Order: sequence, then C-alpha cells, then structure tokens
Amino acid sequence: RPRFRRFALLPDSQVAAAWLSLPFPVPHGLALPDVLGAHGQEVPWEPLSSCREPALGRCFAQCVVLRGIRKESGGSARPGRPPASPLHACGSAEETLQRFLRGAFPGAFSTCHVLEQPCPTLPPFPQFFSPLLSRRGFLLDEPPAHPSAAVESVPVLAALQSGPGLHRLLGGLHRDLRRLNVRRWASFFAAGLEHEDFQEALEELGTLAQCYQDGDGEDGNSDSD
Repeated sequence: RPRFRRFALLPDSQVAAAWLSLPFPVPHGLALPDVLGAHGQEVPWEPLSSCREPALGRCFAQCVVLRGIRKESGGSARPGRPPASPLHACGSAEETLQRFLRGAFPGAFSTCHVLEQPCPTLPPFPQFFSPLLSRRGFLLDEPPAHPSAAVESVPVLAALQSGPGLHRLLGGLHRDLRRLNVRRWASFFAAGLEHEDFQEALEELGTLAQCYQDGDGEDGNSDSD
C-alpha cells in the first residue's frame, strides 16, 4: 500500500524543499559575519526544487549546513570597540549562522551545523566555476595570472526547508493526479496497485498539502502550475 515516507526535519514533517549555494560566495580573507551581512534581505542560496518561496522569512522549520568555514570564524570586534553588527558579536561561525537565520526567518524553528571540511570538487566533478575562484573555492579580486588546472574544493551552504510554498507544490500535484484516470493505465494494476489504494493515497496527498498553509491560509502565491 502506497505510503508517504516521513522526513526527519520535524516530528510531523513529511516534505521539505532543498536549497543550495555551490560555491558559497566567500571573498578571500573576509569574515563570515561580513559575508552574511552583505546579503541584507536576500537569502544566500538558490532553490533546487520547483518550490520557490516568494519572500524572505516564509518558513516553518529548516536545517542548514555550512561546509568549508572554520568553526571559530565568528565576530571580529576589537577590544574596547562595539561590534559592527549583531553578527560580529557572535563568538563562532555556528553562532553567527544561527543568528542570521533567526533574523532572516523570524519565528521559524532553525537548526544549523558548520563543518570545516569543504566540498571536494576535483575531476570528474564538472569544472563550471568562475576564473575568479581560487583552488580552495574562495572569491578573488581578479583572475590569477596562472590559474590552476581545477578548483579542488569549495565552501557550500545547503538547506532543507518546510514552508508554505510546499502547499502550492503539493496542491498542484494533487490537482493533476485527480484528473488522471488510472483505470486507463493497465500497467498500474499489473504492478499490483488497487484503485482503492490510489484513492486513499490521493486523499492523503490532499490532506498533506493543507498542512503547509500558513496561519492566514495563504501559500504565498495565488496562481497554480
């Protein structure tokens, strides 16, 4: 019998949207608070799924992992001087990232992890990187005179999010499946699918989509795919 597999982002969460920044743009020698602060009101990653959030901060829960940054890369306030920003007041990279997430997604349940080991990108990893990227994946002011053969590693920021954008994605899938007449597809039944099981799974999908509405019953976009 078809069942939706649970995803361990939250105890009652079953679906998450994936986001990625590869490489995570870190100028050479710049501290993490400066890098995150430069994004302002923009999130530092791009969606991997077809679920696009229309605005910053529309998220119920998320798990974020940053690789390739030293864990002690926190604030850089000088003794006797106030920190340049709340991010600069943090004592570690993990604390800096957590504070950034609290500001970007107020009210969301956020967990974050910082790993010092970067993502390896030696061949056969496709070398689609900019010439402004160093061998270690950090941004340079200008291309090197003698560029290396390949970028060996890059810092990466990845996130799994549960938010109202999933309501639109799952709702669209539910509408499309409702239009499908499975009785016309003998292969479904040859594989052991029963019509009652399909209808039950379809009802579960519709119920699941409703779970990702925000408090106002909006999903962040009124049009449908």
